[in-house]
Amino acid sequence: MLTEHLTRTERPLSESIYQKSCTLMPGGVNSPVRSFKGMELSPLIVKEGKGDTIWDVDGHSYIDFCQAWGSLILGHSPEHVMDRVAQQLYQGTSFGIATPYEMQLAEIITRHLPSIDKLRFVSSGSESTMSAIRLARGFTGKSIIVKFNGHYHGHSDSLLIKAGSGVNHLPGASSKGVPEELVRLTASLPFNDLETCRAFIRSRDDIAGVLLEPVAGNIGVVPAKREFLEMLREETAKKGIVLIFDEVITGFRVGLNGAQGDYGIVPDMTCLAKVIGGGFPAAAFGGKKEIMDMTAPLGPVYQGGTLSGNPLAMCAGVETLKTLEQPGFFSLLKEKLDAFLLPIREKIEHDELNVALQSVGSMFTIFFGLTKVESKEDLAKMDEERFKHFFRYLFERGVYISPSAYEAHFLSSAHTDEHLKFTQDLILEYFDLYL
Repeated sequence: MLTEHLTRTERPLSESIYQKSCTLMPGGVNSPVRSFKGMELSPLIVKEGKGDTIWDVDGHSYIDFCQAWGSLILGHSPEHVMDRVAQQLYQGTSFGIATPYEMQLAEIITRHLPSIDKLRFVSSGSESTMSAIRLARGFTGKSIIVKFNGHYHGHSDSLLIKAGSGVNHLPGASSKGVPEELVRLTASLPFNDLETCRAFIRSRDDIAGVLLEPVAGNIGVVPAKREFLEMLREETAKKGIVLIFDEVITGFRVGLNGAQGDYGIVPDMTCLAKVIGGGFPAAAFGGKKEIMDMTAPLGPVYQGGTLSGNPLAMCAGVETLKTLEQPGFFSLLKEKLDAFLLPIREKIEHDELNVALQSVGSMFTIFFGLTKVESKEDLAKMDEERFKHFFRYLFERGVYISPSAYEAHFLSSAHTDEHLKFTQDLILEYFDLYL
């Protein structure tokens, strides 16, 4: 770590930029969770990232466990990815015309996700899920979309119903500006509650699609129970309902075959983003041929976008996924996370701390005030004040985790043993001092 001449709570240039930004952008940011609301700190203003480290405009360094909300599985600015992007940069940054790189990335994705016969690239996870539910409605001719409490699928109107993450503190965990007519077309059910969800699906004949994160990442890391996913697959198949897995976070993050590969469940459609763009804005929705062929220009369900399949993002995605295909990549990454978390788990168990540490693949969350989380309802007793104190403790010592108690934290292949040990020691020290 660098030796700084200022403490990380003294960030005059960051503060100046933030104050000016507040006059130009709502809250001074372009996504709410970046505001550090509730952390009692001014937002981080970053100018550079390399490997597992970011630097703010005041020159402070931070070991980064957010990694662009899970997008940067190789860490910041991996050289071979940047070289390929730089090459394309001078050949053209955007065309609004098809390029060979779209086909190359689509070929890699479909090779590893057998549930996807065809896909369409878009620019964000919100676009991906929004388009997927439109296609499900167009394919089935039905209107109701089922989602699950605390699952966040982006900010499109139909899906901001009892969502998690940055909207958790809004009334009803939804948003002003979403008409009641749309709210009535979305049913939000308790996650991992087999009987309630089975009964609801069996009772309705107007459900177009069931959408969920197989591993929730926006209420912290909360995996689905295997029997819950098996029930959803069985019940949706019986009624011709489109089962959609939102793997925006887990796709190519928990493994080459996504969470669906780990569970052995084949959805009808899958939504992807984050990792597939290699740090650039890229996302996709895909699935069975008969569903995807309903999309324009082949079918009557319209979707389009000037920057969809942007060549810089496609090239970055191709290079990133080629790296993930190297033998042992995911097993080594999981081993790295397991070794990092083991002493922390042992501390929690030995001292019988009121803390839940949950992880899947290279994702993890530390929940304070709880010992197990299986649904959003379990978070009612979570100690958010303790998380805020914990976040500040790490931040002031040069470790940056996702600035919300309702988020996942991420390891990249770039995290060094030195930085992992430093962070591990800090967390154990915090537990000794404050729990």
